[in-house]
Amino acid sequence: MNDRVRLWLERTRDGYRLRDAATEEVVRYEDPRVRVIKLAGVSYRLDALQDEGFAPGRRLALVPEPDNEHDPNAIGVWDADRRVQAGYVPAETAAGIDADAWQAVSLLEFYEGDRRVGLRLLLAPKDAWIGAPRA
Repeated sequence: MNDRVRLWLERTRDGYRLRDAATEEVVRYEDPRVRVIKLAGVSYRLDALQDEGFAPGRRLALVPEPDNEHDPNAIGVWDADRRVQAGYVPAETAAGIDADAWQAVSLLEFYEGDRRVGLRLLLAPKDAWIGAPRA
């Protein structure tokens, strides 16, 4: 039996939800194979958060910050090209994962007016297959 996580991104009004590629069942945020998190620290980086590199469906870079003076477990969340940082993996999640063993995708965005003010991200094992967004 292959335990590799295989997910489809399925469009919703505000971004994407997850479906198991084998069963077509909706994957809940509590699914133990993945982590679905709210991006932390965005209030300090609202201008960066407007970058299209953080739009739902986009792959993101997880960048460990072992020299971070506030938290040696800190993991920064950057656009895929590592040009712009939008925030951090929440401390309680970052403390329990190895950033090099996970991948990240933007799932849902939150707006106030016409400005993006928050993101919900998918963290999945590095070897997980994440299918192209469905229409």
